[in-house]
Amino acid sequence: MKNKLWWWSLTVALAGFLFGFDTAVISGADQPIQKLWNTSASFHSWFIMSMALWGTVVGALFGGFPTDKLGRKRTLFWIGVLYLFSALGSAMAWDPYSFSFFRFIGGIGVGASSVAAPTYISEISPANDRGKLVALYQFNIVFGILIAFLANFLIGQFMGVGQWRLMLGLEAIPAILYCIMVTTVPKSPRWLILKGKGEEEAKSLLSILNPGIDVSKQIQNIKNSVLETKAETIFSKKYQFPMLLAFLLAFFNQLSGINFVLYYAPRIFEMAGLGASTALLSSTGVGLINLIFTLFGVYLIDRSGRRQLMIYGSIGYILTLGALAWAFMTGASGILVVCFVFAFIASHAIGQGAVIWVFISEIFPNHIRAYGQSFGTGVHWVFAALITAFTLPIIKMLGDNPWKIFAFFAAMMVFQLIYTLFMMPETKGKSLEELHKSIINE
Repeated sequence: MKNKLWWWSLTVALAGFLFGFDTAVISGADQPIQKLWNTSASFHSWFIMSMALWGTVVGALFGGFPTDKLGRKRTLFWIGVLYLFSALGSAMAWDPYSFSFFRFIGGIGVGASSVAAPTYISEISPANDRGKLVALYQFNIVFGILIAFLANFLIGQFMGVGQWRLMLGLEAIPAILYCIMVTTVPKSPRWLILKGKGEEEAKSLLSILNPGIDVSKQIQNIKNSVLETKAETIFSKKYQFPMLLAFLLAFFNQLSGINFVLYYAPRIFEMAGLGASTALLSSTGVGLINLIFTLFGVYLIDRSGRRQLMIYGSIGYILTLGALAWAFMTGASGILVVCFVFAFIASHAIGQGAVIWVFISEIFPNHIRAYGQSFGTGVHWVFAALITAFTLPIIKMLGDNPWKIFAFFAAMMVFQLIYTLFMMPETKGKSLEELHKSIINE
């Protein structure tokens, strides 16, 4: 039974692999595309590098609707179709505008997956395992990032750095596999009860997912949580606190500069004096460090808890971002910059990276969970798009030296630490229905 739970969670979490691959693979195409179409820094940032992120904003903000109305499972399948269409279209793009369009489509898939996948996994998971199971989504994100960086390096090394079409088109293979695999998972039992789509089916699933638990009592608790809040929407006054928690967590996630580093890793390393080939290899190291420390985060999230990991990560952010600002300001060696970037990635992976999708999927009640997840991820992607669009032109204005950018990110992480210490509740070990009551009463 536990094997089924892990398999279903892992299958759905593969949406995160496509998310990570799609997010990071563009780094290998960044400079070749700019040279090919001779675009300005502003055009390149807004219409090439950040276009997928604007699609992600749309997917995240509106992904709650199909996740709620069509169901988690059906939405996840169509997300796979979007990834497939984007991968093939981006690889065959004939000008910067067609490229931007197909990247936008992929972005919609990324945004919607960050709503539907954590929502589904949180709803099938027992309370004591929910953190690590939802964190499988983040693990797959960083695994996808690593594979994208590695593929970019190998293609660049053996076929030339200009082979960006192959880099982007590779995503079609895992997209097809994901579409097939996701058809094998069951529907969310909480969604079935919420929508009155099949209580017997939900009862059977909950018996598999929670052996030894009084299933009839659990179903009644789920029904009661819906009945108590039936007339309320996500904008009701009583949900202001979970909305604020989700907003600030997502806001600080991007004000750490994580997407700036992931999207522009080769460029950052070249600014530090490394050659193009070495920069691509160092980017692969970013993906590997991300994966290793995400595994630590997955291991610790149900042991130490979400809040403790955020404290560790926040302190790591402040130290490493401050060190990067110093390194670029003083012209320290490129190898030192690589070490600081690796330490920054480790801080992210064990803190925000492990926590964000888990925490946001936990803090909203059953009847608005999809919309709450949509709100939190929407905030995340709005700021991801803005930072990706603005940082490159700003760095150009600063003379191709990003030290002030890193100093700004370090200052923002001081505020994240304050948020974690004084506002963020611990959510480990409680059922979703228990969390709903405790957070609303805070």
